[in-house]
Amino acid sequence: MKKDFLKGIKDGIPICLGYLSVSFGFGILAVSLGFSILAAVGISLTNLTSAGQVAGVGIIAAGGSLIEMALTQLVINIRYSLMGISLSQKLDGNFNTFHRMAASFGITDEIFAAAVSQKSVSPYYMYGLTAISALGWVSGTFLGAAAGNILPESISSAMGIVLYGMFLAIIIPPSKKEKGVLAAVLIAAALSTVFEYVLKSVSGGFAVIICSVLAAAICAALFPVPDEEEAEG
Repeated sequence: MKKDFLKGIKDGIPICLGYLSVSFGFGILAVSLGFSILAAVGISLTNLTSAGQVAGVGIIAAGGSLIEMALTQLVINIRYSLMGISLSQKLDGNFNTFHRMAASFGITDEIFAAAVSQKSVSPYYMYGLTAISALGWVSGTFLGAAAGNILPESISSAMGIVLYGMFLAIIIPPSKKEKGVLAAVLIAAALSTVFEYVLKSVSGGFAVIICSVLAAAICAALFPVPDEEEAEG
């Protein structure tokens, strides 16, 4: 138990350091939209999802509806359900329903990557991995939010770019390898531009939903992934 927890912490240190720098940008963004330091930290403490948090604070600041918020989070974060299903194949016999529900809170792209690389995953490994990663995410948010209240606006705006730099780091590598991913990124960017400058009456949350769904649907039709049987044939 203790050994697995400590191993989770050890494996999560690189994630913690990465989250510390990235969430700094989220903290700055949150206070720039009118959130208090406590509110920004509370959001990061209860939601380990960078893209979801950025979209969420934008919707709240714009006075969006609960339906808009729910649909936006569903579209952005539904991938975590798929990660959970994949990771479930690695769980050891100690994972009962309670442990599954508790561990699912900490599934992010990076935590999933670290956990799925293990031969077998225990609940306490997941808790250690999640605890150290969440510490980095929450600490970075606090530091960024605090800095956002102290630093000049020009510097705060520049530091806020860190978060978007992470998003670029996520999409660029797969875009170089897969035409479908590149097409999805370009289509979503083009649609987002249309909503930003032409269809301004559409709220930001619904714009995210429409861009994501349309880009995914178009690329699914243009670049279908063959079934394993077809690929082998």
